[in-house]
Amino acid sequence: MAKNQVKFQKGISIHGFMKLYGTEEQCQRRLFDMRWPTGYRCPKCHYDKYCQLHSRALFQCNKCHHQASLISGTLFAHSKLPLTI
Repeated sequence: MAKNQVKFQKGISIHGFMKLYGTEEQCQRRLFDMRWPTGYRCPKCHYDKYCQLHSRALFQCNKCHHQASLISGTLFAHSKLPLTI
């Protein structure tokens, strides 16, 4: 019988996963780094300076004032669950 390649593929342990993604802040930081690997860029005008709104979880461009969410345009966009779930 052939070896099951899916079952024996390399991966990350549960302890390693929790170390990377255990808190909401860690999940948000990882998602930010994945979405904007070279730093934040406004989706509208591509300006790199921004401020983070405290009243809502949004990033606002300092040039055109476009507001972008960390989860907009991702598979988490319409979920009300925290990223840790």
